[in-house]
Formats: sequence, structure tokens, C-alpha cells
Amino acid sequence: MFLQKSDLKNNIYNYQVEDITEGDDAIVLQALQAAEDECRSYLAANNKKEWQDGRLKYDLDAIFSATGTERNALILSHCIIIAKWHIIDLANVDILYEQAKDRYDRTIKYLNQLAKGDISLDSLPQIKPPVIPDDENTDDTYPFMYGSREKFNHE
Repeated sequence: MFLQKSDLKNNIYNYQVEDITEGDDAIVLQALQAAEDECRSYLAANNKKEWQDGRLKYDLDAIFSATGTERNALILSHCIIIAKWHIIDLANVDILYEQAKDRYDRTIKYLNQLAKGDISLDSLPQIKPPVIPDDENTDDTYPFMYGSREKFNHE
């Protein structure tokens, strides 16, 4: 897994996690996995035509298979914020809910901007776009036609 339970200490106190989950590590692991999946979903290219506009496509397997200090610090931080949100969704034990919600909303906005190409993060591995051979780029094809039909005449 990209995220570890020990990573949460950067954003939420251990006693808060223990109080909310009542010591059930399965809940924590599920929140960590959900956070990773949610973060992945924002960075994943889809089949919509708009994804063929030249925007960066990230190598999600390389990003989320990294461990330890090889993980991208910014993506890790955003994943932790999302995981915290999934954990505190269970209860509000000594947590500033509005602050957590604000951070979550900013993280989602950032990931959307990153996915759309409004901002870029050059430290993330990217998938190289396919190279189109020159023989397929012929100038004798036209992208569209214009004009009108011949005038109809009743005779």
C-alpha cells in the first residue's frame, strides 16, 4: 500500500484515530485504501475525448507503488488528508471538523486542477504519449467538407 497507518501522524493524532476507530485497524486500513483509490481516480485518464487534448497522463502504477521516501511528498500529503477525512467521517472526537473539511475541499480542488492540466507536477512519473508515424499524417485528407447542393429546378 502507498499509505501506511504511521503516515497519519502527520495530520491527525494517534489518540484521535484510536478513539474514532475504537482501536480497529481494519477501519484505518480501509480509510487508507479508500484515500489512495480516491486520489488515483482524480489522476487517472479516462476514455473521454477531452483526455486526448495533450494533457499529461500520469503513471499511476509508478506513483502509487513507491514506498518510503520515494513517494511524492505532495501526493502523499493529499492522500493523508483524504484518509483523515474518511476516518473522521465516523465521529468527531476532539477534531476541528471545519478545518478538516476545508483541507479536504482544497485537496480535491487541487487534484481536479492537476488532472485537468491547469497545473502540473513535474515530479510525478508520466506516461509518454504514443508517437504517430509520419506516414499516417498525409496532407491529401480533409477534416471536413463545405458547400451546398445543386439548386433544385422544377422543369
